[in-house]
Amino acid sequence: MDRFISGRARVVVHLAYPSHHLRTPRYFNAFCMEQNLNAVLVPWQVPPENLKQAFHGLRQVESLAGVIVTIPHKRSVAALCDSLSDTAGFLGVANVARRMPNGAFHGDMFDGAGFVRGLLREGHEIRGRRALLLGAGGAATGIAEAMARGGVASLAIANRSIIKAEELAERLRGAFPGRDFAAVPPDARGFDLIVNGTSLGMRPGDLLPVDPDTLEPGTLVADVVMEPDVTPLLQLATERGCIVHKGVHMITSQVELLAGFLLGEPGA
Repeated sequence: MDRFISGRARVVVHLAYPSHHLRTPRYFNAFCMEQNLNAVLVPWQVPPENLKQAFHGLRQVESLAGVIVTIPHKRSVAALCDSLSDTAGFLGVANVARRMPNGAFHGDMFDGAGFVRGLLREGHEIRGRRALLLGAGGAATGIAEAMARGGVASLAIANRSIIKAEELAERLRGAFPGRDFAAVPPDARGFDLIVNGTSLGMRPGDLLPVDPDTLEPGTLVADVVMEPDVTPLLQLATERGCIVHKGVHMITSQVELLAGFLLGEPGA
């Protein structure tokens, strides 16, 4: 049954480009309904060249609680924020920003925390694992930091730009001295946790982020892509005897964190 949104509703805007694949509004709004929160999340499809102007306009909207951010805007929004949490500042990306009463924005990053929480909720411990992360963009960067904090034994990063992968590995080595971080080719052999932190798999005809012939039976293969529900990578991983973890678990585990940060409710 639809709920009534009053004139006092707090509005959250979901910045994306494109926005047609977004599933976060469904889960966020369902959570607000369950918690009896007078708030609503709406998708905004904003091309990168218009992001700065759109973000500036949101500073003037007093009913705005803040924004949730996804591909391709996470780095740009972090740069546009007036302040950042320690995590967002270290990573240089933000997937959420709270509007302060004076119109300033304070950014944070919960992709990594949500991803790790989702794995744990599904019974997948990450401590001690040998992990391969595919990608070094906004979401992947947050996941890398969270997995390091979560205690993976080693973390290898494979990215289309090896320079970008090495830059992320170097930053992680500086933040977690004595730990094993490296830039590597997209080869899954020898790892027991594979994470697709790219958008590959979201569009028909996308290339696979890793050679499926290198996937070994029993390996845990996780994807951050939520639409389709079962990505080509997860389908191939299943066929090769791997354990799979869907992208939807990252957002369902992250909704409470996002709502708490934006609306000041329990769950932050």
